[in-house]
Amino acid sequence: MDRQLATTLTAAVNPERLARTALALIAIPSPTRSAGAVADELARLLAADGFAVERPVADWPEAPAVVTRLHSGQPGRTLQFDGHLDTVHLPFVPPKLEGGVLYGSGASDMKGGVAAFVEALRVLRDTGALSAGQVLLTTHDHHEGPWGDRRQLKALIRDGYVGDGVLLPEYLATPLPVAGRGQAIFAVRLTRPGEPVHEVLQAPGTPQVLLAGAELALRLRALDIELKVHQHPYAGADSCFVGHLASGEIYNQVPVECMLKGTRRWIEAGTVEAVRAEFAAVVAEVAAQHGVPWQLDFSVSGDAFVVAAEDPLVRAFQAAHQAVSGAGLPLGGKPFMDDGNTFAALAGIPALTHGPAATGAHTLDERVSLEELVRVARVYALCALAYCNP
Repeated sequence: MDRQLATTLTAAVNPERLARTALALIAIPSPTRSAGAVADELARLLAADGFAVERPVADWPEAPAVVTRLHSGQPGRTLQFDGHLDTVHLPFVPPKLEGGVLYGSGASDMKGGVAAFVEALRVLRDTGALSAGQVLLTTHDHHEGPWGDRRQLKALIRDGYVGDGVLLPEYLATPLPVAGRGQAIFAVRLTRPGEPVHEVLQAPGTPQVLLAGAELALRLRALDIELKVHQHPYAGADSCFVGHLASGEIYNQVPVECMLKGTRRWIEAGTVEAVRAEFAAVVAEVAAQHGVPWQLDFSVSGDAFVVAAEDPLVRAFQAAHQAVSGAGLPLGGKPFMDDGNTFAALAGIPALTHGPAATGAHTLDERVSLEELVRVARVYALCALAYCNP
């Protein structure tokens, strides 16, 4: 990467302008499925900066997505910046900037990162450094679960709002995740006919849904142990986790329902249906042994993915990170699910997650330093420059 050009770009990042953008976004409450007002504000900010803004409905008219592009006018790759504007359903915490740290709902997840994307766009435009290709910025609602189902992102991908590669500003500063597991959230409901009954008044042969649920929990634990043979050096191993088991109302009542909830994660892309069938077979076997009907909700959050270490996006990112921080990042796995899994599965493009080192995501104490937002804005701008120029 040209050192002089890299120096020009990094110097052009304006911390005060970046902070104002982040504060403006955080100031508007936007719990999942209610991000319309903050989307309108982002669209206004971009238009005021002279960017042409598109507002595709993307299957959610309550909060149309916000899209803008920076064209170089010359052929080249398209790097997509993608971020969500919704936040988890917790009490709203208003923004403040104190001691160089930005606080408030969405500060770390991920309005700070979206503001850094916007600042990177401004820098690329103002310096005229983008000599080939284009940068595509997409932002949307419907990310955070269980309230959202990622319908807007899926619709944007379906409708062609896709680059050749994508960056996502989730709060993961290291390592550079080039692999990640797929995930499904399961809910199993075991039932029996009739009403709840006192233990001493139950009819002979009454099905015991609680015992069936307990056995199913043990069987799923055994499955988790068996799955550990499926491992990836970066992503980790397949897993099955039960985090919720509920049945009965009081200690001496024979209940009519038992619920189990948890996650099933896997490392091999394209195996969703096989994973689902294997899981359902375990549930069916235990339910049959206890003579109880069962229902299964197996909701797939996203598929597994792998990005090749030699992919042009990885090389561009590492060059940008080297220019900003003095070294590339070690390669590793992504510990959580994010929209990169959806891009990999539905768009078939490399997706890299890199955001500010932040704390408090999904809590009332979200915080991120302005210094970190400046750093990632510089990385984003330099990565776009390296990736879009063939």
